[in-house]
This record gives sequence, C-alpha cells and structure tokens, in this order.
Amino acid sequence: MRLATRRLVMGAAAVAVGMTGIVVGAVRDHTGSLVAAAVTGPMAQPAASPGPLDAQFFRLHEPARTVVVDAGGMVVATLTDGARTATLEGPERTFAEPQFTAAKVVSRVWVRLLPQPWQSGLERAPWFWQWLEENRASTAPDVLAVATEYFDGAPDGRDAAGVRVRGDAGFGPPGPPGALPRENSDFADYLGVPWTFADGQVRDPEPERYGSVDCSGFVRLVYGYRAGYPLLATNVAGPELPRRAWAMAELGPGVPVVTSEAGEPSDLRTLQPGDLLFFDLDQAPDGRNDHSAIYLGLDDAGQHRFVSSRIRAEGPALGDLGGVSLLDGDGRYARAFRVAKRL
Repeated sequence: MRLATRRLVMGAAAVAVGMTGIVVGAVRDHTGSLVAAAVTGPMAQPAASPGPLDAQFFRLHEPARTVVVDAGGMVVATLTDGARTATLEGPERTFAEPQFTAAKVVSRVWVRLLPQPWQSGLERAPWFWQWLEENRASTAPDVLAVATEYFDGAPDGRDAAGVRVRGDAGFGPPGPPGALPRENSDFADYLGVPWTFADGQVRDPEPERYGSVDCSGFVRLVYGYRAGYPLLATNVAGPELPRRAWAMAELGPGVPVVTSEAGEPSDLRTLQPGDLLFFDLDQAPDGRNDHSAIYLGLDDAGQHRFVSSRIRAEGPALGDLGGVSLLDGDGRYARAFRVAKRL
C-alpha cells in the first residue's frame, strides 16, 4: 500500500490512449502529422503471410517513420525507423486515476514491441505481416495497460511460480523519520527474485525494497520484464536498456524524438504514446537527467500527460499527487522536461 494520502480505493477506471485517424478527410498519424508524402503504393502480401491486409504504406519524416493506412483510410500502425516501439489502432480505452486527478486520457492507441528495430522496406518481410496480423486485433495488455497495473490500489497478480508480477507498487523503503522513501529500487526488488542479465551479472533483490520501483526501475519493469525489451545490469552504452535515467537518456537505445540543448522543449508534436521521457529535476551542475517517465498521450484537456514512479506520489501514478503529471505549463515536471526517446 501507499502513504496514507494515497490509501483510497481505486475506481473502476480502465486504461486508454488514442489514434487520430481521419481528420477532416485527411489521414494523420499519432503525432498529428499529415500523411501525404512519398506513398510507396498498395502493399503486396508476401506469399507466406496469412490474412492479407489491403493497405498502403506512407513515409513520413522527423522522425523517419512508416505509417500503415488501411483501405478505409484509417491509420493501422506507425513504425519508427530504428525503434522497436510500434503504435497500433485498437479499441478505445480510458486511463484515469480519479483519486489523484480529474483528468483522463481517452484514446485508441496500443503500444507494442516489434521483434527488431524498424527500417523502411521491412514491410516486405513475411515476419512483419505475421506480427501485424497477430497484434492488430490483440487486446492483451500492451505497454500502457501494463504500466497502470502498478497504480495505487491495483490488484495483485502472480505468475505460475507464485511470483507477484503486478499490483500496487511503492517507490522505495522508508527513509529516516520524517524523510521521504529512498530510491534505487529496481524491477528485481519489486519482484523479490534474483535476475540474471545477458552478460551473466546477477542482481539479487533487497528484501526491504520488495514491491517497490523507482522511476527507472518502473520503466525497466514495464518495458523490460513485462514487454521483453533487453536490460543491462549497469550503465553502459549498448542495445539494452541501462539502469539509471541519465544512462537511458545518454547511452541507451532508442530514437530521440524531442531534444533540447537548454531549458524545456517547446514543441511536443512528435511525441507518441509509449515514448520515454527524461527530466532534470535536481538541476545539478552536471546537467544530467535524473527522472524517467512513459508518455501516455493527450488528456481530455488537450495536455500531454505521463506516468512515472515518483517519491512524493509513493509509486507509479498518472495523477497529480506530488506534482502535476504534465509536460505542459509551468509545473515542476514541465519545467524539468528535456528529452524523449522512442525505444
């Protein structure tokens, strides 16, 4: 459970994000960009692909990406060059945390991982058609739904081995009397089981941190442990997701979609749900980002809302306890936002 201020019963709010699709007769992708350039023409279904989709591929830029549009003119998927994160059209959902904010995010975007980073031309690969057919109609929990499974009051869920893999997460163990919870809780701490990384390093959980994840630990829990993105034990460059927020931003994989040399970025139009966000909250002289989040989408007020695990919120939240979860305006997080990457 969370701090006393958070011990409210979570309402029956489902989860959500949304795709723009047709806007006044023009096809737009998730970023709102007009799909109007460099049509590659109707897609020929590879012989090995079951269930052909009558669609066209469009190429857009900044960032370079492929947009799949079906015969009815609706965006089916957006695939960014160099990224495994894909957004897909799906049933409408609503993300909400009513005990901590009146805001909601209602949309139809579902975020899933491709088996390899996208590049133009992969639409001709048989594996892509199989992946698209399997995932286009799937309502299994995606990245965004999984992220909400650690909110205040979320029910526990265990795997076949009895490991608690979902349920209300805290931020960290209590600090000294009167102090805030301590950070440095990774996904293995939440799970309470050892984890062996690809390089052979073993991370043993700390019992006092059981059920807790800090900001980057939450990203690793959602994208790594649950969605299957490869993880590192430490903070070095490579194709895997490193441990700390600053290393994810500076050394980690992914495609930068929002950057800023100094101060907060002003143009957020390139963001799409599932993007990783990085913040310089402590304003230390090193200028390194010290907080990470997952972008959720536009809320019902048209503002850019995210979910992250935070000290003052005592765990993962999209609500506004301990700071407004928005990239807009002059709130603490909006002022500290610096970088967004698409995994």
